[in-house]
Amino acid sequence: MARDDLFATPAESEPRASATPESSRHQPLAARMRPRHLDEFAGQTHILGPGQLLRRAIEADRIQSLIFFGPPGTGKTSLAQIIARQTKSKFERLSGVESNVADMRRVLAAAANRLENTGQPTILFIDEIHRFNKAQQDVLLPDVESGVVRLIGATTHNPFFFVNSPLVSRSQIFELRPLTEDELFSLLQRALADAERGLGYLKIKAEEDALRHLAKIADGDARKALNALEIAALTTAPDKKGVVHIDLAAAEQSIQKKAVVYDDEDAHYDTISAFIKSMRGSDPDAALYWLAKMIHAGEDPRFIARRIVICAAEDVGLADPMALVLANTALQVSEFVGWPEARIPLAEATVYIATANKSNSAYKAIDAALEDVRSGRTLPVPEHLRDANYKGAERLGHGQGYEYAHDHPGHFVAQDYLGADKHYYEPTEQGVEKKIKERVEKWRAEFTKIKKKEP
Repeated sequence: MARDDLFATPAESEPRASATPESSRHQPLAARMRPRHLDEFAGQTHILGPGQLLRRAIEADRIQSLIFFGPPGTGKTSLAQIIARQTKSKFERLSGVESNVADMRRVLAAAANRLENTGQPTILFIDEIHRFNKAQQDVLLPDVESGVVRLIGATTHNPFFFVNSPLVSRSQIFELRPLTEDELFSLLQRALADAERGLGYLKIKAEEDALRHLAKIADGDARKALNALEIAALTTAPDKKGVVHIDLAAAEQSIQKKAVVYDDEDAHYDTISAFIKSMRGSDPDAALYWLAKMIHAGEDPRFIARRIVICAAEDVGLADPMALVLANTALQVSEFVGWPEARIPLAEATVYIATANKSNSAYKAIDAALEDVRSGRTLPVPEHLRDANYKGAERLGHGQGYEYAHDHPGHFVAQDYLGADKHYYEPTEQGVEKKIKERVEKWRAEFTKIKKKEP
């Protein structure tokens, strides 16, 4: 079993009083800067902000089994370590890649013995828990169920698809999101100022645009941002006064990606705005020019592709449903091939969307429905539409009177599906949507007839 001493126990992970900064500098900056308590933790305010569920549970020591999922560098391991320290638990770490059933049984047996003899709980942290097969995950169930260990699983995959259902049902699931550019920027500044664990022992002058570049290109990954900063600090020669100057060029080299070349900072957003508006305005030539400018500047192909997908859904919509299919394909292909070949599927999707029939009816419809829900006009589900697939549903009258559409001519039956007379979707006569409009108007006429007959 592989074991990382950084995560051995809560006590071991605390800086020792006798330790010197020099003694730990062999560790990567990202490892040295791991947060020691919740106040040092960057990001994830949706679950760790004041009053949020996970923070309350940690502070009250009411943690049971947890599964954290999210992209790399968002703090899954660090958060597990903080929980162990805060709850005074023994921290045991297993790997979904390297650990086997024998490792698991040994750790579980030790945890049971520890709990019985000393009363100390055990946090069992399993990195990449989705890598365990079903049999391995099943080994955990009895001890998780009985409370012998508090399981914290970490995965980059959605646990509802990649972790066994019995284990998921016994755990609280929390999604960790990529850190924002501002959160990463603050983290980099903290690392530069921290003389004990960070780079504060060096004379470093880092330009703001350099740090912003690292924060942006790290794409929400704190580990990537900190490691790039350390490379820049340790490989940039100091000047005559011993000061290391980290400028944009040094940052670009350290993270191996150039900054997008625009005349000024606002031009980045202005260009993507012009690109989207040109597609929406049905001008393929203008759209291709703005696309070419972004490609030449070295813009991330995923950034461009995501905007194309949004434009296909928002501005083309049901007037040409193939636009969204093509845009999504361009996104997948551009991620797969990268530059320079990604320019071809992106250009194909750009031209298709610019020249397609346009309709924003679906976009307007969902916003109108959301506004009704937000404003408090929540409608109860009509009795005949309620779930009738459980014992006792018939006694409650659920499902009674529901008519199965496929049993009727044209696979359509007029009945009340909402419990209110509301129209959110207003189809246009653009492209494919013209035929959709004809069907919707015909059906709505039938709905109106039955509503007039209702008492």
